[in-house]
Parts: sequence; structure tokens; C-alpha cells
Amino acid sequence: MPEITVPNIQQELNLKKLELSALLEITQAINENLPETALYKIYRFTLLAQLQISRLVLFVHDESWECKVCFGTEQDFTKHDMPDEILKLKEITRTSKLKIEKKWRAFEIVIPILHNGKVLAFVMIGKIQPYYTNMEALSFVQTVSNIMLVAIENHKLARQRLAQESIRREIEIAREVQSMLFPKSLPNDRDVTIHASYIPHSSIGGDYYDFIEIDADNFVFCVADVSGKGVPASLLMSNFQAGLRTILRQTADLNTVVAELNNLIYRNAIAEKFITMFLGLYNRKKRELSFVNAGHNSPILLHDDNTHRLLSEGCTMLGVFDVLPFLSVTRVNVPKNSVLLCYTDGLTEVFDEEEAEFGIEGTITFLQRNRYLSSKMLHLQLLREINLYNEEAALNDDITLLSCRFK
Repeated sequence: MPEITVPNIQQELNLKKLELSALLEITQAINENLPETALYKIYRFTLLAQLQISRLVLFVHDESWECKVCFGTEQDFTKHDMPDEILKLKEITRTSKLKIEKKWRAFEIVIPILHNGKVLAFVMIGKIQPYYTNMEALSFVQTVSNIMLVAIENHKLARQRLAQESIRREIEIAREVQSMLFPKSLPNDRDVTIHASYIPHSSIGGDYYDFIEIDADNFVFCVADVSGKGVPASLLMSNFQAGLRTILRQTADLNTVVAELNNLIYRNAIAEKFITMFLGLYNRKKRELSFVNAGHNSPILLHDDNTHRLLSEGCTMLGVFDVLPFLSVTRVNVPKNSVLLCYTDGLTEVFDEEEAEFGIEGTITFLQRNRYLSSKMLHLQLLREINLYNEEAALNDDITLLSCRFK
């Protein structure tokens, strides 16, 4: 049994004091919620001063391996990639046992820092006092490093949670704003019944529908779709809605309305954002529908004898050109008991298991078969139909339906 000498005991006591002091400094720094850079500085000073380590690098995995601490070396290890030999280590290892370049032999020992079996970092130390090279002292370096790095990781996760919560609140506000864009009520009178349904693909969508009474005889209705999704699409759509209502206070001439809307979107849309739109103006007395289809899915006008017409005439999508290259307003007479269905492409672009599209043909067939359902049931059954078309498929886009039943 080895003889226990007073110097050995004193050395052990001194080491324990230094370890406790180091642990206290690191713990206090963590509790003070200091930023990451400050924690790394305190960590460096603690190891250099308390444990008398005079050469030190710390590589941390943060998406990629980065040198966060480099001290006492001739080389700037922040500019070097770690050798694969070191990256494979899971245990404390002397560099003399590794096949590595000479510059890495400036360090005597490599200490992997693990958490839940995953390597978070590597500490490499050199020029160490002999009594700090025993396994107990090196394990303590490993423990101190682990405490600090896990604390930094927890701080990052906390910041991410706060950022996500902030984004969630912003999305919630945007969703509330978007819901305010839709009309509070739609007409159901002796002339017409209008019903709308909106199924967003994500929290915030880029679809929009509207109904605006012009006077006792005329009203405007609209279905539109912004390219893209999320907050940018929602913001552009709110801009579009405000523009449409402002222009309609001044004129109901569809040529002017569409040209002005195009100018608005062209000036305000960010890159690669555009809007497709179907805009209709209905005169109750004349039973006349004037419309412009701006690159939108063609609404289906179904007559009482089950014949139909697709309303596709108009212009190109809005916001692509500063001046629309062509623009036409089409007028059609609407016979009694006709049904008009406007929709966005989320309805028709649904595929079955054999990649066959539900498409406009499927929509027309459905309308012909179910035209006498109430407007609400017509929408519910149509949405159910496309869900059944491919039960395995999730919706890839927002779906907006707006139907007009002309009495």
C-alpha cells in the first residue's frame, strides 16, 4: 500500500480548493444569466488561473465545429479544422497516442465533453502542472466544461423559445387581422344568395374573398389568391383589400378598378409576389354580370339546364407588369336559377392515389349533381368530396369557395 505523505495530502487539498473555487465562479456566472461570450471568458480565466492551465483551446459544435476559446498558443486555432482523429474521441486521451499534425501536439491532453451521450465540445490543454494531469483533475475540467456548455445550450433554447413565442404571437395577430378582411355578412335575399368558405392550409393564408355593396342595384364580389403563404402573403392581401375598397368608393368601372389594383400591387409587392383575382359586378335589375378574370381559376356559371360556362376572360395576373398588356371586361346575362362557383386552386389541385387531378372537370360534375343543395351544404359536400378523393393527401394550399345562387 503506497505511503500517504503530508505533501501528497496538501496537494490534494489544494487541488480540491481550486476545483471548488472554479466551480463556484462558473456557477455564479451561469446564475447571473451572462451572455455566451462572457461565459466563455470566465471559463477561460477560471481554468487558466484556478487550475493553472496555461495553454487551452475549446472547440464547440454549434451547427459546425467552432473554436470558442484559444489561449496560450502560437497558432490561431480559430482558423483550423479539427482532425478526424480527435473528432472520433469519446474519452480523455493524450495527444501522444494520436496520429495528428505537429501543431496539435502543442496540447498534451484532449478532453471530450459529453451530454446525454452526445459530444458537445473538445477541450485541449497543454503546459500543465504535473499534479493536474491525474485523472481526477482532468475529470473535473470535464465536469466544469460540461456544466458551462449545457448552461449555454439551455440559454440558447430559452432564447429560441422566446423567439418562437414572439413569432407565434405575431402570427396570431396577423391571423386576427386577416379574419377582419373577410366580410361580416353576405346577402341572402330575393335576388341572390352568396355563401363563402375559407380553409387555410397554414395558420395564415394568402386567399381572400369579399363582397361590397355599391348601391341598391349593384354589388361587387371578389375572390383572390396571393402567390406564397404566411405573413408576407397575408400583408399583401390586406394591402389589396384596402386598395379595392378605396378604389370602389371612387368608381365601380371595372377597367379602372383592375388597372389601379395592378398598379398598387406592382408598387407594393415584394419580389416574385403577385395576385390572381376574379372580380365580378352584378346588376340586380338587368341580371347582368360584368367581370374581369385576372389570371385566376375560371369560375363555373352553371345554368338551370345543367349547361355551364367558364368565366376566364380578363387580363393577366396582377403585380407582374407595371401596365397590364391587355384588359377586357366581359358582360354576361345570368338566367334565373343559375349558380356561380368561384374558388382558388387549392380546390382543384388535389390528386388521387394514381396522381389524377380532381380538377375543374370533377368540380363541374359535382356541381351538376348537387346544384339543388343549400349553399352551405353545397360547400360542405364539395370539401368532403375532395377529402375523399384522396384520403391520404393533406391539403397543399388554402381553399376558398364563394358561390352565388341567382334566383
